[in-house]
Amino acid sequence: MNIVIINGPNLNLLGRRETSIYGNKSFDNYLAELRAAYHGLNIEYVQSNCEGTIIDYLHQYGFTANAIILNAGAYTHTSIAIADAIRAINAPVIEVHISNIHAREEYRRQSMIAGACRGTIAGFGLDSYRLAIESIINNQ
Repeated sequence: MNIVIINGPNLNLLGRRETSIYGNKSFDNYLAELRAAYHGLNIEYVQSNCEGTIIDYLHQYGFTANAIILNAGAYTHTSIAIADAIRAINAPVIEVHISNIHAREEYRRQSMIAGACRGTIAGFGLDSYRLAIESIINNQ
């Protein structure tokens, strides 16, 4: 099974940015743990701070991957274009957030992409990605 994780803006700074919200572990370190725990899966990973590049990744992987895990970062709350890209592809997309977006600032409580996704997992720290993988495995 091929799962692609796409991370959006500022998630390349995990472990260094707002550690009280996002924790102090880098995504690269967490990704190594995920790959070790799910060694039977092919877990690809890409990250971009640019909306258009995230759309390009959705197009690139959306017809070949079994599923996509997407943390669109702040684009979650603003990007109709990313929602449209999700609707245009075949692979199911799981929206993931490290923090509980519903317990944060008002503008973070609305997701423009949720309606295009199979589901949303938020608020469990980096473990949100593992929960997304489990949902993909259990709902194939």
